[in-house]
Amino acid sequence: MKKKNKEGFFQGFKKFISRGNVLDLAVGVVIGGAFGKIVSSLVNHIIMPLIAAIFGGKGVEGLYLVIRGNSPTDPNVIAGLEPVGAVLYYGEFLQTIIDFLIIAFFIYLFIVVIIQGSMKRAAEKKAELLAQNQPEEEPEPEPEPVVPEDIQLLTEIRDQLRTLNEQKK
Repeated sequence: MKKKNKEGFFQGFKKFISRGNVLDLAVGVVIGGAFGKIVSSLVNHIIMPLIAAIFGGKGVEGLYLVIRGNSPTDPNVIAGLEPVGAVLYYGEFLQTIIDFLIIAFFIYLFIVVIIQGSMKRAAEKKAELLAQNQPEEEPEPEPEPVVPEDIQLLTEIRDQLRTLNEQKK
């Protein structure tokens, strides 16, 4: 009985893993992790130094606030205050927010591009299927031109005169 459950479990697991969505998700997680590192590097090594150069400082990551006592400038003194919880490093928090916003922006762009592309492909496929399923319409025959009554009357008179002339000959 236990062997049967194990086989069922492993078969179910195999089906679960074999589905395209799970594999796509795994690839997405790996690529997302690598993309996060790339964006963090972009922010830490390119964007933040530019911001630091503009505002004349070390960057946002080094910003802190001493909660108790005077604000020392010696890093060793600041490190000594950390165990008591007297230093608030809000710069690192700002750095993380900037990383998040940039990553979210690029993910949004990718999703929009992917969704628009898939919607476009779906619309093209739908139009193609509709075109295949609809029989080609034969063009409707053009209606005979409507002849005004006076022209019809004149035509009849002419035809009768011809027949009379032919009979006389």
